[in-house]
Amino acid sequence: MTSIIFLGTPKFAVPILKAIADEKYEIKAVVTQPDKKVGRKQKVTESPVKVLAQKLNLPVFQPAHLAKSEELKQLIAMQADLIITAAYGQFLPSKFLQSARIAAVNVHGSLLPKYRGGAPIQYALINGDKQTGVTIMEMVKQMDAGAIYAQKAIDIQKNDTGGTVFEKLSFLGRDLLLQTLPQIIADPQKKTAQDETKVVFSPNISKEQEQIKISMTATEANNLIRGLNPAPGAYLLVDNKRFKVWRAEVAPETTTLPAGTVVANKKRFAISFANHTVLNLLEVQPAGKKKMTVKSFLNGQGKSFAIGDKIVGS
Repeated sequence: MTSIIFLGTPKFAVPILKAIADEKYEIKAVVTQPDKKVGRKQKVTESPVKVLAQKLNLPVFQPAHLAKSEELKQLIAMQADLIITAAYGQFLPSKFLQSARIAAVNVHGSLLPKYRGGAPIQYALINGDKQTGVTIMEMVKQMDAGAIYAQKAIDIQKNDTGGTVFEKLSFLGRDLLLQTLPQIIADPQKKTAQDETKVVFSPNISKEQEQIKISMTATEANNLIRGLNPAPGAYLLVDNKRFKVWRAEVAPETTTLPAGTVVANKKRFAISFANHTVLNLLEVQPAGKKKMTVKSFLNGQGKSFAIGDKIVGS
């Protein structure tokens, strides 16, 4: 029986781990990020992968820093046939990758070499890409630079968000990995090098990138909103306070009002953006409030804004 060490943390990795277990591979260990405090109440929360691993009665390792941990020695000593990662969240030491008898494999949420890095799904949406997909690749020391075993693409739909694409790619990655593993086990050298001339990076989203700027067009603003939903969320600065926008749509009309101005506040709430474009806000979260539909917003705080008011800072 082929033995595996699996590394993953968020929901993206859960269907992949479950499928490997269901296929009766021998899972020697599951490695995931340490429990962390979440929310205003700072409740200690286990990762989705840990929750599943415990249900499956699999041994769980949670080193804060794998490369410097005692757990690393134990994992290397296991001499697993395969090391499989899916959104684990830490760099893996070369000596660990080299301990795999057959291969160290990663399930990556992009069509490599486009979007190497920690936020490939978000960048695909932010940049307005028409397609994204999953790559099954060999793990090497350089981030997401290994040779490719398999890829599969999907179209990005108009109403997709980071959350919906994340889920779609999770199941796509599961299915593609299961299809590809027998091939990797039979011939781990059957792979294709990435084209280094086409590399695009997708570093983790910074705090500065979360702000919706009025220098953006309505389409660019909407893409940012979609890409950062459900986390961390994109925001406008309204009266110098964070005003999160969870859903929006590009309006069909243009406007002569300067960017950052209220274009409509009856039945819909619309803001002007660059190049005379207009964005309809559909679901919002004013500072200190819960998420709400724009209808609820207009029945409350939104009443204070009038057409022609410039409310959004740069």
